[in-house]
Amino acid sequence: MERRWVGLDGYDVVGAVRAGRQVLRVRRHGRVVADCVSVAEVARHVELADLCEVVELAARRAGPRKIAEARISSRHR
Repeated sequence: MERRWVGLDGYDVVGAVRAGRQVLRVRRHGRVVADCVSVAEVARHVELADLCEVVELAARRAGPRKIAEARISSRHR
């Protein structure tokens, strides 16, 4: 899973590889603004304090009881 940060005014920052080197890619509304080699360079384009990391939550697995209930309810349709 890739790490991603979003900010105000449509900015987002993602890790990328450019010419074999890891960079932080700054985009605005999906268009590349800059490929930065340091956080200080990212700060020239976007206010760091406004960035929030996007965290994907894992899907919750249904327990045995929920699975049995789903099977019973599907038989009665």
